[in-house]
Amino acid sequence: DDALVDCRACPRLVAWREQVAREKRAAFRDEEYWGRPVPGFGPADASLLIVGLAPAAHGGNRTGRMFTGDRSGDVLYAALYDAGLASQPTATHIGDGLELFGTRITSPVHCAPPANRPTVVERDTCRHWLEQELDLLSPTLRSVVVLGGFGWQALLPVLSAAGWAIPVPRPKFGHGAHVLLAPTEAREYPLYLFGCYHVSQQNTFTGRLTKEMVTDVLRDAARAASLLPPG
Repeated sequence: DDALVDCRACPRLVAWREQVAREKRAAFRDEEYWGRPVPGFGPADASLLIVGLAPAAHGGNRTGRMFTGDRSGDVLYAALYDAGLASQPTATHIGDGLELFGTRITSPVHCAPPANRPTVVERDTCRHWLEQELDLLSPTLRSVVVLGGFGWQALLPVLSAAGWAIPVPRPKFGHGAHVLLAPTEAREYPLYLFGCYHVSQQNTFTGRLTKEMVTDVLRDAARAASLLPPG
């Protein structure tokens, strides 16, 4: 995490995140923006990992914490709280008392991208951070929830390179998708992979995705990770 926040590998992302931090949104003009790569959030021995897309320009890029201070985070953390995986249903700023239980949140791209669209090159440049995070989590990691197709496509090759067995043909993303990655010589335990629509405003404001839908996927993943009893 300490090394990640100093990364300047992608010129377009560096320029954008710092421009947003200087210009700010009017509602946050009195705040000091983070304006750097946003590290993962949650315990280092988590058994459940949530993988998003990238920080929001006026969310994580402002607050310095994944899914904190924006509408997407409002839905995600409320669902995490309902699933018993968070200490409170809101995430407004670092130091607000929020704690995650057995759960960590990360993303394939750690800098806010223009129009919320990282390029393939930016995704691949950022990949080594995801590889390292998965490697550090691997002793305890038992399930992963992926928010959206971008994260799904970014994560599968990383999981494969890390030693988990990916079915052939590769599983397709979809809300409610559930794939069991079998153990291998490299990985002693299986990994349960779950798909969930991204908690973007495009999905939540149109009703394509509700907080209850997110909560249901999180509970399934938490049970697979033995964070909740079977039910």
